[in-house]
Amino acid sequence: MNPYHIFKIVPLSVLQILARFVAWVIIKIPNLSIMRTVSINMALIAPKLTDVQKQVLTKEIIYHQCLTSIESIKSWAMPPEWSIAQIRDVHNKDILLEGLASSNGMLAIVPHLGTWEMMNAWLNQFGSPTIMYKPVKGHITNNFVLQGRSRLNATLVPTDGSGVKAIFKTLKQGGFSIVLPDHVPDPSGGVVVPFFGIKTLTSTLASKLASKTRCALVGLSCIRRDDGRGFDIYCYKLDDPALYDRHAETAAYALNQAMQQMIEEKCSHYMWGYRRFKHIPTLGNPYNVDEETLAKFIRDNKRADQNVHDTITRAGHEQRTMNNEQ
Repeated sequence: MNPYHIFKIVPLSVLQILARFVAWVIIKIPNLSIMRTVSINMALIAPKLTDVQKQVLTKEIIYHQCLTSIESIKSWAMPPEWSIAQIRDVHNKDILLEGLASSNGMLAIVPHLGTWEMMNAWLNQFGSPTIMYKPVKGHITNNFVLQGRSRLNATLVPTDGSGVKAIFKTLKQGGFSIVLPDHVPDPSGGVVVPFFGIKTLTSTLASKLASKTRCALVGLSCIRRDDGRGFDIYCYKLDDPALYDRHAETAAYALNQAMQQMIEEKCSHYMWGYRRFKHIPTLGNPYNVDEETLAKFIRDNKRADQNVHDTITRAGHEQRTMNNEQ
């Protein structure tokens, strides 16, 4: 028996208590890798935050990332019907339905925002999407995740040229696919464009699929409700003509901007523990450089606008909500 199946037995509420405890421990150890990664990401995207604001936001991010991780495992362990039952409200569902009705197919743009794994089962009710799957490390873990994904009404394809062709074919036939476009690609599969004001290596897969098929693009996120009673899905219409531009840099930048707008609404729910900026041409890997070099880069690249600063500082109420749940 796969040890992960214990998650099928333990109630979600108990798992969430465990996740909050783990988050509390992590926060108490600032030298941990995940704490350092979150801190560097916050310094890069929001250099104007005060130290206190950064500490508050970092705590929120750690709490949400721990909760997302354990909720995803629970979702993989349970049948799709269980995950679907966790969805409470769907905001702007008409945008999704319009996208699914497109004769050119639909590409769901799903950044690492909220508990996206919980949303997969719900989204699979609308058809049989073609989705790329990259095996995770560890035989036992990979088998568990693969079993969870295989229960869905989806066709899993490898993350290589054959997988891209399969998604292209699905879109041409009017079907739909799901892409997480905010991962760090291989240099051959990306271009350098700004993301939250930082020029970094960015995937071109979604942009190329969009420009070649003219498919509908719909942004999706699955966010944990403040009252703790399940999750809400948010749908975003991505119709900027630049998203379909054949110039890779133009389209990738437009997609980064669209994702940024989605993330800014729920900034602390984004997976900032991920080393998204590890390929910055003028700096290299910011997670490996010394503090003085990083500080100089940040000073030289401060953003002129206040958009990110203003939206992030509004996130403080979420920490207070979480504290009340402890």
